[in-house]
Amino acid sequence: MTGDAARPALLGRLLLTGAAGALGRRLRPRLKACCERLRVSDIADLGTAAPGEELMPAALERADAMLALLQGVDAVVHLGGISVEGPFEPILQANIVGAYNLYEAARRQRVRRIVFASSNHVTGFYRQDQVIDATMPMRPDGFYGLSKAFGENLAQFYFDRHGIETVSLRIGSAFAEPKDRRMLATWLSFDDLERLVVASLSAPVVGHSVIYGVSDNAGSWWDNTPARHIGYRPRDSSEPFRADREARQPRLDPTDLYQGGGFVTKGPFE
Repeated sequence: MTGDAARPALLGRLLLTGAAGALGRRLRPRLKACCERLRVSDIADLGTAAPGEELMPAALERADAMLALLQGVDAVVHLGGISVEGPFEPILQANIVGAYNLYEAARRQRVRRIVFASSNHVTGFYRQDQVIDATMPMRPDGFYGLSKAFGENLAQFYFDRHGIETVSLRIGSAFAEPKDRRMLATWLSFDDLERLVVASLSAPVVGHSVIYGVSDNAGSWWDNTPARHIGYRPRDSSEPFRADREARQPRLDPTDLYQGGGFVTKGPFE
């Protein structure tokens, strides 16, 4: 762990969904410092419980399972669901029905804050020569982006109607290091991901806030000024990787005209 992220007041029980996924596995050991009990959930293998953990597998599309999963929970970090572009029906069940089940269970179990893993693909059809912020209209680049747009609207509705606070994180490219030229702009280090999630849990008032999950990269398409109240300050940058990635990929792929990269051309799925 970085050791420099401001920690929230210790939560009683924090739920992490999607704990067996790529980002869930990274955050799982880091979030234990935020809570007395960390409840982890997924439909994939969760392994064995570490000290202070509770394992509760649950399918997002099952309303009864979600209601039980959120019992006694103080806050949720929701990474669960499908994280890539693909056919609509699986995305519908995991990301749309699943998000509704999560928020309805949160309402019924009186959970007051959710950190929702949205995606930069909510705005993937903006061009790379544009700098945008979260106040601009959504332009999803596929079914996955549409599902995350639904999730953000759901979060806004449940805040306006029921007072459940959410920070929607439009995550860029969270990897150990940038994989290509596009990721020089979209890269989010694992340490900055942790800083972002911890800030989202610890900010005193968030309402429904939307923030791009990105490190302090020299070139960026996303302006996080509207969400500075969260307190997220990235410390890592893709710049040390620039020369190598540009040498590997001297010319941009045609899809890299758009911020969503290859997602803008995937499908149709027949």
